[in-house]
Amino acid sequence: MFVGREKELSELNKLYHSDEFQFSVICGRRRVGKTALINEFVKGKETIFFTGMETSCKQNLESFSRATFSCVYGRGPAPIFRSFMDALEYVFMLSKDKRLILVIDEYPSLARSYEGFASFLQILIDKHRSTSKLFLILCGSDTPFMEYQVMGHKSPLNGRHTALFRILPFDFFESRQCFRYFSDTDMALIYGIAGGTPQYLLQMYDFISVEENIKNTFLRTSSYLFEEPNNLLKHEVREPAIYNAIITAVAGGSTRVSEISDRVGEETSVCSAYLKNLISLGIIKKETPVTEGTQRKTIYTVADNMLRFWYRFVPPNLSAIQNGMADAVYKNISERLPSFMEAVFEDICIQYLQRLHHDGDVPVAFTEIGRWWGNDPRTKSEVEIDILAADREDSAIFCECRWTDEDVDVSVLEKLIRRSELFQFEKKYFYLFAKNGFTLECRERSAKLGNVKLVAFEDILA
Repeated sequence: MFVGREKELSELNKLYHSDEFQFSVICGRRRVGKTALINEFVKGKETIFFTGMETSCKQNLESFSRATFSCVYGRGPAPIFRSFMDALEYVFMLSKDKRLILVIDEYPSLARSYEGFASFLQILIDKHRSTSKLFLILCGSDTPFMEYQVMGHKSPLNGRHTALFRILPFDFFESRQCFRYFSDTDMALIYGIAGGTPQYLLQMYDFISVEENIKNTFLRTSSYLFEEPNNLLKHEVREPAIYNAIITAVAGGSTRVSEISDRVGEETSVCSAYLKNLISLGIIKKETPVTEGTQRKTIYTVADNMLRFWYRFVPPNLSAIQNGMADAVYKNISERLPSFMEAVFEDICIQYLQRLHHDGDVPVAFTEIGRWWGNDPRTKSEVEIDILAADREDSAIFCECRWTDEDVDVSVLEKLIRRSELFQFEKKYFYLFAKNGFTLECRERSAKLGNVKLVAFEDILA
């Protein structure tokens, strides 16, 4: 079942129906659904679909030849082109009078097997683009490679692409479309442990409990997700051991470079270089307090929920998992799951506010949104604001998010108001987000103030 990606599909189809030469670049991390998107787009359309392989140029050329002639003549023995230049020239000739899609999936594998491919492609694009009806798609999971070798200013293909699609994991609301039977709370938990990567969501089943899903996917050594982080790093980096140590440190709460360096046992300059690579792979993200942008306060967090869950709970319990003690490990995880979900709930609330903003249904047309942390000179202590959304016109929304079974009390609102006094915004609005609801006193105080909105989790899903 194909879900989501409506915007990308719409844009691809709009380009397709232009009937002019198009060159779309599609990139994104592994398992995010790039190939599924392309397969959905090319349904019912004449398409040459080729997947680059980590092999020799000769074998890639043979596969490309078979894919091309299979599209043109159907199955059966296919001649082999003498060169990729001849093969590409033939494809451009086929598309002179009819719309034809050429998909090159895993383009980095092909480009590495034959360094001249991009140059030949550039020559033929420049030669034929004014008369060709070819719809060319280059797709790759190695995002740094795609950005440098396809779109970089030193690439022969620089400036030739007509569209760029960066495919990201689903947000919470898109992830919900993959399931029918999870309760709202269980869906939040599933998003917290699997994230929005389609391939990871496919490992979850809504006819069993969250507990059973966790045991089946993370606490069983033969499962796909148990091995996924190690397999992912082995495929993407040359020194997976150091990268593993860095991600483990970040997932365990070491968020500053100095803290990560101490945990890993490497110099800060070394850790910074590895962190940069992990950011480019979409595994780690760098954060600064919203509205500030000072590098001095930079922290690092795990960007993907599944990886954050895995590194938080699997390595510390590895011996027990390998000894088949899934029940005992799950008991340990379940006790810590509410605190783990706090950051997940904040992320869901940010996504909710962004959707409201898109619909023009928020009091502030914010240009920045995210977490804030800093020093409170009144108490000489570090304080945090879960979400701060601000515009350029001196208005802001301050938010507190509580993933707890208890109703949120008025004290939470009063604390948020006090922390907002650290800012000089002329207009201030307050949002409280709660897993369940709010006490009577909190509701009465909010109504009296008039600039407070109380949002329960069920309201987010309405």
